[in-house]
Amino acid sequence: MSRLILFNKPFGVLCQFTDKGTEGSARPTLSQFVDVPGVYPAGRLDLDSEGLLLLTDDGRLQARIAEPRYKMPKTYLVQVEGDAGEESLKALREGVRLKDGLTLPAEAERIDDPTLWPRDPPVRFRKTVPDCWLKLTIREGRNRQVRRMTAAVGLPTLRLVRWAIGEWTLDGIAPGEWQDGDVGRLR
Repeated sequence: MSRLILFNKPFGVLCQFTDKGTEGSARPTLSQFVDVPGVYPAGRLDLDSEGLLLLTDDGRLQARIAEPRYKMPKTYLVQVEGDAGEESLKALREGVRLKDGLTLPAEAERIDDPTLWPRDPPVRFRKTVPDCWLKLTIREGRNRQVRRMTAAVGLPTLRLVRWAIGEWTLDGIAPGEWQDGDVGRLR
């Protein structure tokens, strides 16, 4: 039977079990949080992003979750610098032109500040520049895609939290914690 783990990746943690970076870098890795043999990440989250990371011991399930051809929705809570108006949201909903081409349309809406854990280190705020939160759902997985999309519409990302992948969510999982997930209909 396939094993699926839902992990709330903290800011600054590498999405791998060992740090193959520079000698002596001592960056935190998944091995400091998930002591389960034989599981591997299904997809990635950048070092400076937080939130839901799925790990599994099943290669086919890993591909079903991570490969763009399956277009599994990924939902992010994004704190951006600036005041997101309808024009910016419309651009995100229609697809944004990036250096590597036009993105697929995203589901995009402005939301009230979500109730999240404090980030360590905290986001740097500027008193003279407003910020707001967006909920974005994308169905592809380009490198740093959400950050590049928000920047392309004039809203640089301050904080990025992946809240959901498909039907799996972070609900009830604290940063650095994990729980077993139900493979359900993806078997």
